[in-house]
Amino acid sequence: MRFLIVLAASGAFLTAFGLAGAEAGDARAGRQKLTTCQGCHGLDGLSKNPESPNLAGQLESYLVRSLAAYKSGERKNESMNIVAKELSDEDIADVAAYYASIQVDVLPP
Repeated sequence: MRFLIVLAASGAFLTAFGLAGAEAGDARAGRQKLTTCQGCHGLDGLSKNPESPNLAGQLESYLVRSLAAYKSGERKNESMNIVAKELSDEDIADVAAYYASIQVDVLPP
């Protein structure tokens, strides 16, 4: 019985955050769609601009949620709101998959 309650709660959580049934994007396709993104975030996901965050190695689900929030206007950034409005759900999934697939070496402390 506890297992069913936990399972139901997990499903509600995933649905509430738009993660249930979400298909993973295609990283290869995402790399081909980065024409606009790479100007600020770099093809390698490592920004050369201090105003733009690094996207390399970020969680795919985080990137999908962030891009969807920019697209809907829930999250505000003048440039990102304009760019994200032009992306389809598939584009968002693919770009997120590409940036998430980049391995980032962490320097020792």
